[in-house]
Amino acid sequence: MGNVMNSAVLAADAIIPTHQQQISNAPYHGIHKPDGKPPPECPMHKSAQDKTPSTYPSECPINDMASGDINPLNMMPPANQQPAPDQPFPLPTERQVSSIPKAVGEGEFWVYPSQQMFWNAMLRKGWRWQKDDITPKDMDDIIKIHNANNELAWQEVLKWEALHAKECCTPKLRSFGGKAKQYSPRARIRYWLGYELPFDRHDWIVDRCGKDVRYVIDYYDGGAVDEKFTFTLLDVRPAMDSLENIWDRMRVAWMRWKYRNESKESEYATKNEEKK
Repeated sequence: MGNVMNSAVLAADAIIPTHQQQISNAPYHGIHKPDGKPPPECPMHKSAQDKTPSTYPSECPINDMASGDINPLNMMPPANQQPAPDQPFPLPTERQVSSIPKAVGEGEFWVYPSQQMFWNAMLRKGWRWQKDDITPKDMDDIIKIHNANNELAWQEVLKWEALHAKECCTPKLRSFGGKAKQYSPRARIRYWLGYELPFDRHDWIVDRCGKDVRYVIDYYDGGAVDEKFTFTLLDVRPAMDSLENIWDRMRVAWMRWKYRNESKESEYATKNEEKK
C-alpha cells in the first residue's frame, strides 16, 4: 500500500470550515501533490445547492484556479460528495472537525475532507485506479495521514505564535494556499547543498488578533508512515516579509543555538562525572 499512499496522499489537501450533519471530531490534517491541475474539490464542502452564507465551503489550498464560484479563503470551488462513475466501492462522506480555529466565524473550526471528496479530488488531478490498486482501508489511511500532517503543521505554527502570547493568545487560521511548484528560498538553498526538495508547500495566513501573519510550510518526505499516521517532516516558519517576522526567526535561531550548546555542555559534564 506504500505506493498508493505516497501518491494518493499528495493528490489533494485542505481543511474546511462549516457545520454539516455528518461531521465528527478528530485531531488531524495533511498534504498534496502529483502533477496535473489542482483538484477543484480537494478539501471539502457542501454541494453548491446546499451552500449558504453561514456554511460556505473551504477546501484545498490552491491559488491559481479560474474565477467563478470560488471560496476566497482557499481559492477552491465547491467539492463533490457524489460517487464517481466506475468507483469500485462506496466511500464515507463524513468529515472530521480539526483543532484549527477559523478566523472567520466565532467558535468555528476548519473541517477536513471526507473520503469521497478526497477520491473525487484525486480523479480531478488525473489519478486513475485499477481494480485492485486501492482498498477502502487505503482510503481511510490516506485521510488519516492527510489530517494528521495538517494538525502537526498547526502545532508548529502555535510554537511560533507563543512568542506573541502577550499580544494575542488566540491565533486563528484565516486562509491558506498551496504552492507545490513555487519553492521557497530556503528550500532552494537546501537543494543546492545537496538535500531533497520538498514535495509540497503551503502558505498559511494566521490572524494574530487582527494582524495577518504569513507562514511558509515546506513538506519533506520523512519515510515510512508511523502509528500516528505521520510521515512528513515539516519546516514551518514565518515568511520573511516583515521586520517582525525576520526578528522572530533571528530570536528562534539564537535560542536553538544557545540551548543546543548548553545541552551538549551538560551532556559532556555528565559523562566526565561518570568517568570519575
